[in-house]
Amino acid sequence: MSIGNSPADDRPSVEEDDRPSVGRALQQARVDAGLTVDEISSSTRVRIPIVHAIEQDDFTRCGGDVYARGHIRMLARAVGIDPNALVEQYDAEHGGRPSPTPAAPLFEAERIKPEPRRPNWTAAMVAAIVAVVAFVGFTLFSGDDEGGNRSVASDTPSKKPKTSPSKNKPADQKPDPSDSAIAAAPADKVTVKLMAQDGSSWISAKDHNGRVLHEGTLKHGDSKTFTDKKQIDLILGNAGVIELFVNGKKIEDRFENGHVERLTYTKGDPAAG
Repeated sequence: MSIGNSPADDRPSVEEDDRPSVGRALQQARVDAGLTVDEISSSTRVRIPIVHAIEQDDFTRCGGDVYARGHIRMLARAVGIDPNALVEQYDAEHGGRPSPTPAAPLFEAERIKPEPRRPNWTAAMVAAIVAVVAFVGFTLFSGDDEGGNRSVASDTPSKKPKTSPSKNKPADQKPDPSDSAIAAAPADKVTVKLMAQDGSSWISAKDHNGRVLHEGTLKHGDSKTFTDKKQIDLILGNAGVIELFVNGKKIEDRFENGHVERLTYTKGDPAAG
């Protein structure tokens, strides 16, 4: 009978010896699930060469332990096995999980040393310039106002009120028809001018072919001139308010208010038809 532990006690457990590696476990689970490497790569976004390397227990292409653990978790979930057990096995085989680096001192250092604020010299200079300009403008305006008041006071007795030319002339003064284009009407055409003097009248003017030159109301103070190479036919709805000039001559016939007149004029001396 021996005292103490037997040599068999120092041997690793049968379960640990029989446990497959991380890469082999992932590969076997993928095969059992009936998935290809391409399908695993598409579902996990892990590139195909990295999937092949992990299944061969080559984690150098992962870019570090942090990325290797992340890849193991994604592949394990994709093939339907427990990711935590594989990550713990990976940590045991690669020196354990490193302790996280505390980040609080870094933030405390940033709070302890805030960046000093610098004075805004540009804003100060702009404010000073605005103040100087405002002061100079106020001074000039005040001086001009006082000088202007003195000048008006001294010059007022010598000034005479100006007479507006518009007060001496009627607002609606019109040139004498004899001085207008009617007075120089061409002899080879018939020219008719209508002017509404004491009211409004509906008028119609047609050429020798019967084409309408104008139809509408001629309001008080308005005028219309028509020309044709042969003949002008007129209809005056309120003939009494119309002053009529034909071929440069005024028609002296007195039309009555409210009466309709139908007139025809040709070239040469005016002749009503």
